[in-house]
Amino acid sequence: MTDTLLDGKVAIVTGGGRGIGRAEALLLASRGAAVVVNDLGAESRGEGADASAAEAVADEIRAAGGTAVANHDDVASWEGAERLVRQAVDTFGRLDVLVNNAGILRDAMSFNMTEADWDAVIRVHLKGHFAPSRFAAAYWREQAKARGGDAPGGRIVNTASESGLFGNAGQSNYAAAKAGIVGMTLVLARELARYGVTVNAIAPRARTRLTATVGGAEAFMAAKEGEFDAWNPDNIAPVVGFLASDAAADVSGQVFVVWGSHVYLMEGWRMIHDFDAGGRTWTPEELAERKAELFAPAPHGSGVPPMGFGL
Repeated sequence: MTDTLLDGKVAIVTGGGRGIGRAEALLLASRGAAVVVNDLGAESRGEGADASAAEAVADEIRAAGGTAVANHDDVASWEGAERLVRQAVDTFGRLDVLVNNAGILRDAMSFNMTEADWDAVIRVHLKGHFAPSRFAAAYWREQAKARGGDAPGGRIVNTASESGLFGNAGQSNYAAAKAGIVGMTLVLARELARYGVTVNAIAPRARTRLTATVGGAEAFMAAKEGEFDAWNPDNIAPVVGFLASDAAADVSGQVFVVWGSHVYLMEGWRMIHDFDAGGRTWTPEELAERKAELFAPAPHGSGVPPMGFGL
């Protein structure tokens, strides 16, 4: 591991024991970062725990000449998130990068979803992104104070989903959590800019153990030998490596869909038409009469890439 893009940096990757998180942890380490590989080791629905997942990736990094330690805290727990950030600082003396990736899946149509399914997915994804971010932000803020206001810098990369951007039937819990992560990304980017901290989100399309539970999972099959595997989770990691680096110090509050050889820069909510009633309130009848104008196509199109199966 001789590349130096992230030399001297310390990174945390949550959910780093498998899939996309594992690929991210390996790439960050290959570029010189010391990595705290966090993974509770739960199965895809969020049940159980297995320390071996995080340990295996940390071992793999060290075997390749990199620097890593494992962490098994529950990042959706306030105490667990605080311990995770403290471990990075205590072990390596600093924290530069936080990659929030941990997640679970409990799909169901809205009329069949249980309260437990809703609560678990919101907790792991949304709180599991916010809690580590909260303690990382507090660390960077304290660093700025200790330096007399000099911005220490820092990077947060969150994991959203196209389900949260466009909606996906059977995923009201997951889509709500991922949309919340996008909103939280924008807020954190504004709040932490004064400390030199950037906050961005990716919406990856990749083959993971979660996609194996989704209808139409055959779409995620590995490519034939010799062909480019567009669904390989390794394809996601380079974007995270870039966003974690000093080269992305001026990139914040952005959302990227990442799939295969593609990196789509997404645009958020924007005004399509402005209907002004001229200093009075519209009536329902007037709006009904002009509905066709209200929903006319935008002048320049939506610019939305083809919908994928990204998780």
